[in-house]
Amino acid sequence: MPRRWGSPSGRSALSPNIRERADHSCAVVDPEGNIVAQAEHIPVHLGSLRVGVKNLLKAMEAHGIELEEGDMLFSNDPYITGTHLNDVTVIAPVYLNGRLVAYVVNKAHHVDVGGPAFGSINPQASTIYEEGLIIPPTKLVEGGTIRKDVMRLYLANVKAPEAAEGDLSAQVAANLTGVARVRELIGRYGLDQVTSGWGRSIEYARELVRRELEGWPRGTFEASDVLEVGPSEGDDVTIGARVTIGEGVRVELSAPPQVQRPLNAVFGVTYAASSFAIRSLMRSEVPVNEGLYSMINVLAPEGSMLNARPPAPVAGGNLETSQRVVDVVMRALSSAMPDRVPAASSGTMMNVMIGGVDPRTGRTWAYYETIGGGSGARPNGDGVSAVHTNMTNTMNTPIEVAEASYPIVFTSYRVREGSGGRGKYRGGDGIVRSFGVTAPARLSIMASRFRHRPWGIAGGSPGEPARVKVVRADGRVEDVPPLVTVELKPGDEVIIETPGGGGYGPEAQRPTG
Repeated sequence: MPRRWGSPSGRSALSPNIRERADHSCAVVDPEGNIVAQAEHIPVHLGSLRVGVKNLLKAMEAHGIELEEGDMLFSNDPYITGTHLNDVTVIAPVYLNGRLVAYVVNKAHHVDVGGPAFGSINPQASTIYEEGLIIPPTKLVEGGTIRKDVMRLYLANVKAPEAAEGDLSAQVAANLTGVARVRELIGRYGLDQVTSGWGRSIEYARELVRRELEGWPRGTFEASDVLEVGPSEGDDVTIGARVTIGEGVRVELSAPPQVQRPLNAVFGVTYAASSFAIRSLMRSEVPVNEGLYSMINVLAPEGSMLNARPPAPVAGGNLETSQRVVDVVMRALSSAMPDRVPAASSGTMMNVMIGGVDPRTGRTWAYYETIGGGSGARPNGDGVSAVHTNMTNTMNTPIEVAEASYPIVFTSYRVREGSGGRGKYRGGDGIVRSFGVTAPARLSIMASRFRHRPWGIAGGSPGEPARVKVVRADGRVEDVPPLVTVELKPGDEVIIETPGGGGYGPEAQRPTG
């Protein structure tokens, strides 16, 4: 049901990031905030909604906010909603004969929410205040009407207000559709039948997880991996995972104290990444609801990079740190289940933020893109080339759409041949995506796996690392490290090469023919 109302709403959004790349997610929750059903949209959104919705309901109670029929509340506060400022959450109650029976909620990545950087993902941010506008839980819709004063305040703080208004309106429309669908369901089967069915679905998921874990080896398994939080080797930090398999799964994570760099993650992101890794290794088709989540306990030290507190900047925790959490949890379980765990995938979303003033319109523009890479080789086959992996499954922005929307011209979009790690099974290859600008622009890159390559497993080789360079109009070539901002002039070309996945097993064992 969430998928049924989520897809049309995505197509009605104004920005290519939501309309074309489908960077949005939807869910139905019960009055206590338990996830009843989720569409399998963006993994980092989905797990975080379990944390974020409950936080929102607590915040509403603490501040005396009541949602009546026809009202909607929105917020992007990462420390409440569970991801980062660009992800705007809109929640609406579902009433039946004056009784609250459910909530519908959707989350969408807005291409810009203010702050000094185009795209609001600021590689130089040292606090969250340098990442954009923080919206506390606020009524956006009251009595069925969007509050113009709230909308004006929001649009006054973003660099692409027309797109922001269209995207937020699409989210409101999505919730209206969601409310109608839940009411239709209740009208068809009756309230008692529907709510008891929700409860049975949650218990069914819980029971499926119990059965699944009966086939997993009992014990505690550990691993570590490295996250690049700056442009030099001295900026590398270690993330550790200790995974215990018993009646449920317990994931204990370790990380340094939060830093004044935008790679901190709020707990919602850490939970989403950990639960995604565990769910991915299950062979059963477990419904993604409170039943699944209740069987996965995640712990991270408060005030660390994996459970940051205000005012730490957190834009990249959602984007890059989440990927490393998946890697380290998978790596920990590779010794326990070598027949299930693949080698490391590209390990970065390769976030590209660029913007300026479009000379064709005189308006400010902001373009955001994440670029896929290679997936890790599997125990029974090669990895997949040129795909998004793990915490994101967005689509790409079609070149024709990007060129029509922004003053950029693409020069290449192809598979990065040979970038996957060698082995019995080879890692998938990454991507080469390059473009030039036809007007002055500011480019920001937030990515990782530049220095620490996606690891191979069981004797497989690592994948090739990320690489970004700018070819200036006069022919000079400049390497661009992660977490930097670069000024571009007309005629400059940006060339982005994403990592390949790691290989699996010794190359000498690779099947021939």
